Amino acid sequence: MVAPNAMESPSADFLMAAYRMMVRIRRFEERTADLEEANEIHTPCHLYIGQEAIAVGVCGALGNEDYVWGGHRSHGHYLAKGGDLRAMMAELYGKTTGCSRGRGGSMHLVAPEVGILGTVPLVAATIPLAVGAGLAAKLRGDRRVSVSFFGDGATEEGHFQESMNLAALYRLPVIFVCENNLYASHMSLLERRPLDNISKTAEQYGIPGVRLDGSDVVEVYRVSLEAVGRGRAGDGPTLLECRTYRWRGHVGPG
Repeated sequence: MVAPNAMESPSADFLMAAYRMMVRIRRFEERTADLEEANEIHTPCHLYIGQEAIAVGVCGALGNEDYVWGGHRSHGHYLAKGGDLRAMMAELYGKTTGCSRGRGGSMHLVAPEVGILGTVPLVAATIPLAVGAGLAAKLRGDRRVSVSFFGDGATEEGHFQESMNLAALYRLPVIFVCENNLYASHMSLLERRPLDNISKTAEQYGIPGVRLDGSDVVEVYRVSLEAVGRGRAGDGPTLLECRTYRWRGHVGPG
């Protein structure tokens, strides 16, 4: 990806790089689905098809040294942050040449050389880890930003509220990115909560909460740039609720 700056509108180079990365993620996921159906890949895979603009827009606003934490649906985060495509495919095959040496499969991806410190399938598990990385960055004074990607179901876990509170209290450089694809596993949003108001969670902690179109890579990029700027300036965390929709089932190619 092209290095970010404070431009008013994304450059043509950024737009082309963003488009290519979204296509790269989509093609990788489609090929992964084919290999699963052919029984070539045996690790469970949660495909990111339909959500590509979020990973690309957010990671486009980050530097190589910034941190990214993900969950069970993180192929797109890994690639958008600069992870090695061949190493990830090798991981799906369980090979020792994989990014986690074949021991993690689809849901445990690591690429510390580009700031991917780990993806974990336990719901909301990496949200507090991102906050910890943000606290470490603040104590070191190195201006790194830490991003946590999670689904709408994770906002119903205690980890989410506790992490938001701590990050807001200490004004940590953390961006909470909720990829709201309207389903937690197979249950729709309003079957689980009385109001569709995830972005407003930020209000009780006195930090910005923004709902945006997760299918618009330019909008995601612009809002992410603002959030990164806040974090680097010591102004604290931001919650982004990116509205999106996954095209495949919760897990697998169906």
